[in-house]
Parts: sequence; C-alpha cells; structure tokens
Amino acid sequence: MKEDAREPGPAHGQGAKTMRNGTRLGVDVGSVRIGVARSDPSGLLATPVETVRRGKGDLERIAQIAAEHEAIEIVVGLPTSLSGREGQAAELARAFAARVAARLDPVPVRLFDERLTTVTAQQSLRASGVRAKNQRDVVDQAAAVVLLQAALDAERATGAPPGRPAVPPPGDRPGR
Repeated sequence: MKEDAREPGPAHGQGAKTMRNGTRLGVDVGSVRIGVARSDPSGLLATPVETVRRGKGDLERIAQIAAEHEAIEIVVGLPTSLSGREGQAAELARAFAARVAARLDPVPVRLFDERLTTVTAQQSLRASGVRAKNQRDVVDQAAAVVLLQAALDAERATGAPPGRPAVPPPGDRPGR
C-alpha cells in the first residue's frame, strides 16, 4: 500500500490545507449492490470503478480492488436521514465498514455521511441522458463517486481525514 504522507498543495503556506497523497476508495453499500469509486493519487477527482453484488465474496472483492489500486484509505458511506438520524441502513453500513476494516487492517476505513448521494447520482445520470431503467447498473457506482468526491472535498477544505474511523469489533481484529 502507498505511504500515507502529507504533501503541500500548490498554495501551501497561503492558508491552503494539505492533502494526503494516495488513492482512496469510496464504497456505497446497498442491500443488493455495492458501488465502488476511486480517487486519483492526488485526491482531486473521484471516478467509478465497479458495482459489486452483495453476498458471498463481496468483502474479498473490495479487498482485491483496494490492493489493485493501492488504496491508502477506504471511505464507506453512512446513510443518515436529513435530520441526522441513523436507521437500519446505517447499522448495516457500520457493520460492513467494520468487516472491511478488520479485513484490510492497517488500511484505515472511515465512515462519511452519504446523505442524498443516491438522489444526486440519479439526477446526474438523468441529466446525462441515462434512462431510469438503465440506471440500476451504474447508480451505485455514481453514488460512490458522489460520496468519495464529497469526502475528498471535505479533506481538502479542512486538512483532516474525512468522516470518522470505522473501528472493527474487538473479536474481529487480527491477532486477537
């Protein structure tokens, strides 16, 4: 995996925040599919990677994608309501993030608010001419792109990693 180093941005020293160098993955977890996106190594732009079917082998596929792209961090979407409340979907996302964190340790896994990412993705797809019936194949990837781009923008604005850590349950940590 690539080194998690901070490098100064072009306007460093002029109030600009630093951005860690390295590829990140964005993961939008649904009940049937998982959308995956990646950033460029400089952390400027998120692009779609693939849609992974939920079920047997989904965690291994996420691990393979992380290794293929030498990811320095995984950002998992945390679905919350507009009021900020978490429901069953958030519980499922937290559980999946904990499994990813246990599997990919020491690569950090972070939870990031994904409010309205799917709606934004659907609107973008419609605006680009993708018919509603054809959106199913790509909407999860598009939602992962929206999620990851928001996380990248948040890090660029604050200079801190986005969201909060997803800590694996104590029984799932390697070596315990």
